[in-house]
Amino acid sequence: MSAKKTAVTVLTAAALLLPAALATTPAFADPTPGPDTGGSTTGNTSGKADAKQPGKNPAPPAAMSTVGGTRLGKPGTQVQLGPGAPALPKELSGRSWIVADAESGEVFAAHNAHWRLPPASTLKMLFADTVLPRLPKDEKHTVAPSELAPVGPGSSLVGVKENLSYSVHDLWLGVFLRSGNDAVHVLAAMNGGVPKTVQDMQEHADELQALDTHVVSPDGYDAPGQVSSAYDLTLFARSGMQKKDFREYAATATAKFPGAELDGKLRDSFEIQNTNRLMTGAYGVTPYKGIAGVKNGTTSLAGSTFTGIAQRGDRVLLVTVMNPSTGGGNQVYEETAALFDWGFAAAGKVTPVGELVPPKSADSTSHGAPARTHTDKKPGTAGAAAQASGGLGTALAVVGGVLVVLGAGVFLVNRLWPSRRRRPEET
Repeated sequence: MSAKKTAVTVLTAAALLLPAALATTPAFADPTPGPDTGGSTTGNTSGKADAKQPGKNPAPPAAMSTVGGTRLGKPGTQVQLGPGAPALPKELSGRSWIVADAESGEVFAAHNAHWRLPPASTLKMLFADTVLPRLPKDEKHTVAPSELAPVGPGSSLVGVKENLSYSVHDLWLGVFLRSGNDAVHVLAAMNGGVPKTVQDMQEHADELQALDTHVVSPDGYDAPGQVSSAYDLTLFARSGMQKKDFREYAATATAKFPGAELDGKLRDSFEIQNTNRLMTGAYGVTPYKGIAGVKNGTTSLAGSTFTGIAQRGDRVLLVTVMNPSTGGGNQVYEETAALFDWGFAAAGKVTPVGELVPPKSADSTSHGAPARTHTDKKPGTAGAAAQASGGLGTALAVVGGVLVVLGAGVFLVNRLWPSRRRRPEET
């Protein structure tokens, strides 16, 4: 699939990925709702300010996971500025956030990185990373009424209709651009059903060492016990962006989606636009130069969440922000943009406070640190990083050029999981 087939307009995009690791301790969920957005809707497109709930400002847990480094398990802001490093942006209000170098896996700074919070539609990154490789994109599927029945009230929808046929490609456009819970449930049905898909997602999260995550619903709709963390959401984005189709869908700003049948044969179509405001500039947000996605979300419990990836020169960064407590619907994007700016300016001038870990299958070296999954069953072992080996380099493939009005390039990165030796000072 080419970018021309998936997008009418694509903003400046980039992609990424890599490794290194450490261990874990039990993490705890915060059950307190975030800002009330007026219903359990994933992918809110309103630019209006969210209603706030007085007194709903809990402290982070005292004990959180230490996957990626012991400092990432500490509450509060973790950063170690060096000579010439800029100060962190002022007035950051996200309950949890992280800034990481996608290429090296180094975490430049973090704030409550492992706080287990409702993820909203950012959980769709895990859904896509899990299910997308399993379904041929040209496969056609006729939607049964039962497949749309579980879609929760107030959900964001792309407009899938029962008894009509859609390609897998169409449905993924609905997921990535419109955060369509209807498209998610149809794809989940094609994957064997919602329970199987939830199990598949949980197993994939565990494989990625995203141990803060507990999946209940594949679309990120508010559900009791469904949690993730800024750290885990960043792992999902990093893993997903290694997949060509995932990258292209994430970088698609607008596309055509099938509509109703005309005369029983022809299908109408309508344009859909990505809900990522840093990409499209919707609702007064300034588009971020070099943005390539990845996913936004809003629910009553989660507040606003966003994971983004952007490139400046040869540097590719990942930023996740969860539940800002100030501002309106644009606050999560503004704080993300500020953290991107800081990260690009701080690169090479800060001492990393942790790392993004590789998947278990790529992490062959165990250091005996206890780890627990979301179920808190018997401890396992999460290693740090596989030993260095030749031939696992990375390649940056820049495709395309100037496109339409936005003057965008499509940056596609083909990544493997490089192995690195653990630095002597890591514990």
